[in-house]
Amino acid sequence: MITKERWTEIMRASGLDEEAMANWHKQFEMMEPEAHQEFLEFLQIPEEEIAEIRQWAKPFP
Repeated sequence: MITKERWTEIMRASGLDEEAMANWHKQFEMMEPEAHQEFLEFLQIPEEEIAEIRQWAKPFP
């Protein structure tokens, strides 16, 4: 099982900085909002944190 921490390590090792990772979330949310939710749940991120991520990742306020 992959964790949020491990996934972040993989993304950083791939050359993504904080801005690129934020953009990754925004694109995922815009293109596949249901899958984004499922992925965040898969990483065992708490519901509150998922809600925060999805809120700032929304393409439009």
